[in-house]
Amino acid sequence: MQSLRWVFKLFVVYSILDVSLSAICSEADREALLGFKASIKKDTTDSLYTWVGRDCCTGDWEGVECNPGTGRVTQLVLQADVRDSNYYMIGMLSPSLGSLSFLETLQITGMQHITGPIPESFSKLAHLKALVLEDNSLQGNIPSGLANLSNLVTLSFTGNHLTGNIPPSLGNLRNLRLLGLGKNFLTGPIPNTFKNFRSLQTLDLSFNSLTGLIPDVLQFFPNLNFLQLSHNRLSGEIPGSMFTLAQLQNLQLDNNQLIGKLPNQISGLRSLAYLSLGSNKLTGPIPLSLSTLPKLWYLDLSRNRFTQPLSALQGKAFPSLISIDLSYNNLTLGTVPNWIKDGAFSEVNLAGSGLRGTLPKFARPDSLDTIDLSDNLLTGGISGFFDKMSNLKKVKLSNNQLKFDLQEIKLPDGITVLHLQKNQITGLLSRILNNRGSQLEELDASQNQISGTIPEFTEGFRLNVLNIGSNKITGHIPNSISNLRDLQSFDVSRNHLTGSIPDTLGLLTKLQWIDLSVNSLTSKIPTSLLGIKNLKHANFRANRLCGEIPQGRPYNVFPASAYAHNLCLCGKPMPPCRAKN
Repeated sequence: MQSLRWVFKLFVVYSILDVSLSAICSEADREALLGFKASIKKDTTDSLYTWVGRDCCTGDWEGVECNPGTGRVTQLVLQADVRDSNYYMIGMLSPSLGSLSFLETLQITGMQHITGPIPESFSKLAHLKALVLEDNSLQGNIPSGLANLSNLVTLSFTGNHLTGNIPPSLGNLRNLRLLGLGKNFLTGPIPNTFKNFRSLQTLDLSFNSLTGLIPDVLQFFPNLNFLQLSHNRLSGEIPGSMFTLAQLQNLQLDNNQLIGKLPNQISGLRSLAYLSLGSNKLTGPIPLSLSTLPKLWYLDLSRNRFTQPLSALQGKAFPSLISIDLSYNNLTLGTVPNWIKDGAFSEVNLAGSGLRGTLPKFARPDSLDTIDLSDNLLTGGISGFFDKMSNLKKVKLSNNQLKFDLQEIKLPDGITVLHLQKNQITGLLSRILNNRGSQLEELDASQNQISGTIPEFTEGFRLNVLNIGSNKITGHIPNSISNLRDLQSFDVSRNHLTGSIPDTLGLLTKLQWIDLSVNSLTSKIPTSLLGIKNLKHANFRANRLCGEIPQGRPYNVFPASAYAHNLCLCGKPMPPCRAKN
């Protein structure tokens, strides 16, 4: 019994000690946090609503963590999903956050409407290891003083409105493993001082306006596994040091102005899984050594000037490749290469590649998700092409010389995108636009010889693009068009449509593009169309319309050419109406 009393006394002593070790929030840190709260004018995340009371270290202040022994704030993490526009903060980053002298992590991401500059005071956060301010609306330059934060491991300002050059002083951050400056408005060159990033694993400078050469310093990044420089204005050749990065898994250099050839040394990228070089000015043959990369599953070489399409490949070439894009190069394939037809590909993109003859037969049609054979010289019909393509979602066959009746089409159930424009297709739309076609999101069958009427639409259709212009379609626009609630683009121009424009068209509030021109539509333009607030383009030209143009934006500010060659349309931007009758 005596021993139990001693155990109880020890428990009480340790409990008291534990309470005493859990220090309350530093008053200086609390004031710094409240300074930030005061700089935010609106918070729909309700995170800052919890910042009340004297002690910010109890866990009740959302996003705030402290050292329990000292009561000093070590983490401030406030996150929102940028894909959800309902959650955001309006305001600025308060310089008071620079007074959180023991802060190790500062992360404020996805708030969308936090504006203003990155405070210079952040350069005083000597203990900071992670500074992440992604997906806000921050402006101004990147403070060069951030180079003083020698403990930084993660630095990311991706998804803001930052301008100016990348400060060369950032090269002093020798412990960086991740640097993300993508999706801003940065200009100038990539600093040569980046050679100091010996521990760097991820570098993202994409979607800026960076210029100059890619500095030949990449051999100093032995641990780099993610390099994204796409969507800039970088020029010159790809530096040879890039092909020595044995750990590199993801390389994205697309949408730049790079020139030169791909060397055989690209085979040195043994860990590479994702390679995107599209939309540059690269020339010469595609190196055979590329096909030996054991882990490569995604390859985009589109919109360059490559020649020789690896047609001679056999056997185990590209052992892991499932997505290939060779579109719009200087290739004259003739037929789809056997190594593509016989492979288990999910995406095959060979637009503008000089294909001739009939549509190809794939050995593994059930693996295909996306096919793009547009802008070639393919002929013949389509019967049997979709057989066993049970997983196909997107198919583009536009601008060929295909000749068939829509009755021949047997679409896979899950098809979402179907582009058939600029061929010699006949038949009725009802073959495609029926209840089985309710998964369709995009249909472009324009510039063909399709006849018949526009079918009725039931609820449940997902179409956001319907382009059937330049055909031989007759009849009227059905009132059931209102069931296409997601429709953003509607083009029925250059057909033989009659009747009036249905009032129900005004219920399609997501519409951004309407083209009803060159038909025989009568009556007036319904005022219900004023309910479409985001319309960017409308064309009613060359019909038999009469009456007052809806007097509200954007209809009364579209050019007069959008209403020309009708019977008697009047009101802005056309001449005034003489009388209401």
